[in-house]
Amino acid sequence: MATRLGPAAEADLTTASSSTAPPVRLWLQPAVIALVVVAAFVGCYVGLQRNPQPHRVPVAVAGQELSGEIRQVLGDSVDVHPVADAATGRAELESRDVVAALSGRADSDRLRLEVAGANGQSTTTAVKSLIGAYAHGSSQRLTTVDVVPFARFDSRGLAGFYMAFGVTLAGFVLAQNALGLANHLHLRHRFWLLSGASVAIGIVATVIAGPILGAVPAPVMPLAFGLTLLAAAAAFTTKLLGTYLGPVGVPVATLLLLTVGNSTSGATIGPDLLPSAARAVSALLPPGAAVRAVTDLSYFHGAQVVQPLVTLALWAVIAAVLVSLRPHLRRRRTRVTT
Repeated sequence: MATRLGPAAEADLTTASSSTAPPVRLWLQPAVIALVVVAAFVGCYVGLQRNPQPHRVPVAVAGQELSGEIRQVLGDSVDVHPVADAATGRAELESRDVVAALSGRADSDRLRLEVAGANGQSTTTAVKSLIGAYAHGSSQRLTTVDVVPFARFDSRGLAGFYMAFGVTLAGFVLAQNALGLANHLHLRHRFWLLSGASVAIGIVATVIAGPILGAVPAPVMPLAFGLTLLAAAAAFTTKLLGTYLGPVGVPVATLLLLTVGNSTSGATIGPDLLPSAARAVSALLPPGAAVRAVTDLSYFHGAQVVQPLVTLALWAVIAAVLVSLRPHLRRRRTRVTT
């Protein structure tokens, strides 16, 4: 004898039988993206710190004889810049052409190593270790002096990194929200939103890290300009990837900017200690360019700041131009297909 189900149970069976299982892609895509992001994040941040090795670290060495000995003993670990005297070496150090300056008299068993701690703890430690090994092997006494130390409230030298990371993250989140407003705001208005908010992000980050916390001693206006460029570069790049790649664009931006860009920025591990592939992209991605600009403005009187600022500006401008071309390309494709 058949058992009759109640109306609610019959409705549930009818709904279950009429519904189809969701495509496997809908299950796989978010899971795969999440796994790729976590693997890349852990791999980059942990892997790059696993065994950093110095490679052609620029060091000014006073005197031809001492320069030749350092080059012969330390090999490719250092890039020796021969200079006439200790004063010239220190001038190159303070203009960030080198990360250390070594000097010593021929009639003395003493060496003097001047370093710029503002170049980062990893780089400074590596140089001290290399020159210390040479001094020990040649039975000379080494005196080390930090002539460009970190600011008082940035004892570990990570303020620039955290500032760049925060500004990059803010630009990324800004663009992610702007992508969700595509059906509500005209493209021109979204451009104004990204541009205006980038300026605000740069100013807020500068004021907090500089005048309020005293951790970044860079001049306020140049620093705000650099951080505005970083926020714009991150925002427009994320907008570009989201516009052209669709839902996959935001995870790609996460990998490019927040993972690879920040891990290779040279703040936690100096660029001269990074593996060759990471070293190649370090200064080309927005976070790495921004860290260089912040350090240069804070400790080296902006001696090398032009190149990183140009890099940031190119990222922002090129990404904005490509985003603005998207509607024209879409209309052209529509005309061709019809």
